[in-house]
Amino acid sequence: MTSPLVTRSVATDTLRLGLLRGFELRQNGELVKLPLSAQRVVAFLALYDRPLQRVYVAGSLWLDSTEERANASLRTALWRLGRPSCRLVEASTTHVGLAHDVEVDVREAKAVAALLIRSAPAGGSMPADALFDAGELLPDWYEDWVLLERERFRQLRLHALEALCVELTANGRFAEAAEAGLAAIEGEPLRESAHRALIATYLAEGNPGEAIRQYRLFHRFLHEHLGLAPSQLMEDLVGSLPIPHG
Repeated sequence: MTSPLVTRSVATDTLRLGLLRGFELRQNGELVKLPLSAQRVVAFLALYDRPLQRVYVAGSLWLDSTEERANASLRTALWRLGRPSCRLVEASTTHVGLAHDVEVDVREAKAVAALLIRSAPAGGSMPADALFDAGELLPDWYEDWVLLERERFRQLRLHALEALCVELTANGRFAEAAEAGLAAIEGEPLRESAHRALIATYLAEGNPGEAIRQYRLFHRFLHEHLGLAPSQLMEDLVGSLPIPHG
């Protein structure tokens, strides 16, 4: 007999879950409101690509509760998610997962980032809008599991943008390369590797003045905020340029 908690997505519906820049759920373009307890369950499941054991989900989301109370809280949240008009989860007596046809923005961004890092396409043809437009993962949530996933995604995104900058520079697409480099710097202004990638773009483009300006900006910023100087890798990159220090 099928568990009453087992739900399946309606094929005619389009469910899109946004976790970047904040929690947002839309069904066929219309905003769907969920109680916070249900939002937490949906967001947690969305960060995994497979069903999870119920006891693990309950223990992770209700750390300060006993196992019995945590499991009861999960059951309540799943019941609130079980309405026929907007089915988000697939649950059994032992496991629970996000419904397979729910579109999730952070999953899409992660997939693009992983491809760029592991095998950047020739000519930089991979669509990277999901990375340029991405904000922080659930920026107004402060639970430990969110903080860990937020930092993991931040690092993945920054590495992907740098890889894209390098790839586009190698293919002579300097305007797009600069955009990728600037997006990486915006994500973390103290990240030297992002500044190096952008400076390398300016040098390849034949704009030493831009390279000098970017170097001096980074040099000053690093000194003011951390009391540090650029690494030898940076100095080697700009070594042939007439950069006045001080």
